[in-house]
Amino acid sequence: MSAITNFFIRIIPQHGLSNLVYKITRIRSPWFKNWSIKTFIKQFNVDMSLAIQPEPTAYKDFNSFFTRPLRDDARPICDNGIACPVDGTINQIGPIIDSTLVQAKNHNYDLTALLGGSAVLANSFRNGSFCTIYLSPRDYHRIHMPLDGCLREMTYVPGKLYSVNTYTAETVPGLFAINERVLNIFDTENGPMALIQVGAINVGSMETVWHGMVTPPYGKEINTWRYDKQTIELQRGDEMGRFNMGSTVILLFAKDAINWHDNLTAADTVRMGQSLSSSK
Repeated sequence: MSAITNFFIRIIPQHGLSNLVYKITRIRSPWFKNWSIKTFIKQFNVDMSLAIQPEPTAYKDFNSFFTRPLRDDARPICDNGIACPVDGTINQIGPIIDSTLVQAKNHNYDLTALLGGSAVLANSFRNGSFCTIYLSPRDYHRIHMPLDGCLREMTYVPGKLYSVNTYTAETVPGLFAINERVLNIFDTENGPMALIQVGAINVGSMETVWHGMVTPPYGKEINTWRYDKQTIELQRGDEMGRFNMGSTVILLFAKDAINWHDNLTAADTVRMGQSLSSSK
């Protein structure tokens, strides 16, 4: 079934479908939004007791429910080291070998390609560390800071909108380097950090707290915003952005900056705020 699904995702107008989903998830007709929210909760067994607003019918539309904030005590933030930025499942975690990252078993991809072709930016993370986390539909979809950071730049990289599920990661070469993505580069006490939001089918909308909506509209060219003349600082655990529908986050750190905890491996379930690493 996954092979059939991904075949159709390859041939359909990915951005057109995502635009349609964007509009549907913002319909405010009470009967429609209440039905879609309740159906989703039942299908994916969503725990609404963790939400600030646990009543499904209180949300103005499906997207408001999907990006719902959680109670302050729902996701404790670790006191030091690298805090997990999202709820999800680890796709891959480990070292960047020269400029190569692991996408899935027997599938690697290139650091420079992931970073929109910037060799200068790629050099900052060569032989560093990476962690790729997949957010399923049932997961909490706000993204938080892994540690204190000062925003240096944000880059929108246009691309495809393939699914980012396990099957696709194992079958589509260079998946994370060809899908649409937003590169957020921070300066931290552990050196440079990249927090990358990767788009996917039906994930036609990504945003950050300092910029607002980055997509849509969809662009055809790489666009970079630099923040040299303003100071945007976020603390560990602060919200930095969100997916309007689910996708993937990739963290990059420089060489010798951190140590991932030894007990973390691919397919592990993680929660926003839990410790992923200590500093070196």
